[in-house]
Amino acid sequence: MKTINVVNGPQNISRIILGCMRMPALSTDEAANMINSAFQMGINFYDHATCYGNGEAESRFGDALQNTGIKREEIFIQSKCGLHFDRNEFDWTGADILKSVEESLRRLKTDYLDVLLLHRPDLIFDPEEVADAFDRLYSSGKVEYFGVSNVTPGELKLLKKYVKQPLVFNQLQFSLDQTQLIDQAMYLNNMTTDRSIDRDNGILDYCRLNDITIQAWSPLQIGMFKGCFIDHPDYPKLNEALKRIGEKYGVGKSAVAIAWILRHPAKMQAIAGTMNPEHLKEICDAAKVDLTHHEWYELYLASGKFLP
Repeated sequence: MKTINVVNGPQNISRIILGCMRMPALSTDEAANMINSAFQMGINFYDHATCYGNGEAESRFGDALQNTGIKREEIFIQSKCGLHFDRNEFDWTGADILKSVEESLRRLKTDYLDVLLLHRPDLIFDPEEVADAFDRLYSSGKVEYFGVSNVTPGELKLLKKYVKQPLVFNQLQFSLDQTQLIDQAMYLNNMTTDRSIDRDNGILDYCRLNDITIQAWSPLQIGMFKGCFIDHPDYPKLNEALKRIGEKYGVGKSAVAIAWILRHPAKMQAIAGTMNPEHLKEICDAAKVDLTHHEWYELYLASGKFLP
């Protein structure tokens, strides 16, 4: 497994993260097997959110981890707070951040989170409230590192004005299907395609300039959870390229698709949301792949893009 050291953040963390959103579908024994399988594959980073299964994902993980033999200090546990589908709002108030962390710690059966992310922007957040909550969590030892999810450069700048702790992660959607993080630069000033539209205010470059590691979510998904593009009939050119390049490296299509993300010099992590150990093993084979410059572009173009 390839690892990275995050500037001002955790060290020696796996480039592939196990995303635990779907863990409520597993029994406690199945969840323990999934956690163990990931750990044996070299994954030491596990991603949660308070809204996943309305807290059930964290509870299942917390129960299952006790049955694995894995020591708490051997892994990194990350959770996100702020999404409240139950009341149809995003909430970054200080009180909600503190309450959410306490509930996550209880469900996860741990004394601390390695990482806490603010989960999508609260449109009326007060950065001073956030800063106070982060200070309390950090000084109490309940959270070691902080970051955000799906947040713009402007919102990050506003947070950084008040928050004392470094913001070291930004979780963003990125895959061979969802390439908006990089498209606008390719098609700059080009009126012939809507790929020239700036959809993210240059968040990729901002993160690279400010030592913020991007965690790519839904790295194999079509759009917003519309299924997987691997072997999908609407993506014949992409799947042909994934197959051919995979044969060269002795890996499957999923591994090549993940390797495409990891090849980017921003040194991103990729979040694998599968709860199938065999599929996870195929994804982890991305560590065996070092795509050439040409292969990276070949895959980008096979996904439906073109050179202007």
